[in-house]
Amino acid sequence: MRPEDRLHQCPRHPWAWAWLFGASQLGVAALWWAGGWRCGLPALALSHLAMVWGTLKPQSRLFGPVLDRLETEEKVVWLTIDDGPSDETPAVLDLLERHGARATFFMVGARAAARPDRVREVLRRGHEVGNHSLDHPSARFWMLGPRAMRHQVEDGQAALAAITGRPPRWFRAVVGMANPFVHAPLKDLGLARVAWSARGFDAVASDPTQVVARIERDLAPGAIVLLHEGAAHGRNLETLALLLQRLDALGYRAVIPDASPAPASC
Repeated sequence: MRPEDRLHQCPRHPWAWAWLFGASQLGVAALWWAGGWRCGLPALALSHLAMVWGTLKPQSRLFGPVLDRLETEEKVVWLTIDDGPSDETPAVLDLLERHGARATFFMVGARAAARPDRVREVLRRGHEVGNHSLDHPSARFWMLGPRAMRHQVEDGQAALAAITGRPPRWFRAVVGMANPFVHAPLKDLGLARVAWSARGFDAVASDPTQVVARIERDLAPGAIVLLHEGAAHGRNLETLALLLQRLDALGYRAVIPDASPAPASC
């Protein structure tokens, strides 16, 4: 198996969680029958807490594979920039070019359809586009049912592929929260889910120095760095500029993984 094939892992058994959860509930019922509520109730709570943890923890592999760092000992990082395209995209590209850095832009399908030229410019300048849902329902993505989840993943993929001429191979869940229903459409589209290992909360924090300090604490070879563009506080560009300066000073290169087209299915 090629290294990039190990890196790009889309779900093989997207409904395995349902069998496991069903088996756990049979176990809970057996405990309740044998020991009453004093045994059954804690077991029931733990089984449901596991499902909640698997949904809300971005790096959780309970429901399917997720990539949160690159397998390398080289001083490289993968910059991932969410929520575009935006008014800031051209300036983001200029900053990256100035530092010889490459990045993956996880784009929202509806926003991309409104600004297709900016999507194509990202690719023209040597970067990569990933799928970040159709319209970024941040308050409810984690609780979407199977039909609504498939709509977000498939229609986001279609919107981006129509602009770029190539289907994205990476998917990032909105706010990082991927419930059990996200993995079936990922499998069908050949998408691998990407989380992160370093973040500074730049979508909400407005002090670039504090944001970069948080990211730097988690920097390591192969770190996947979560960034955003177009946040309401308007300081994402300052944050990116400072981060790129720190990466240069620390001897890190910003790279993207193998960008060959995603397979038709997994």
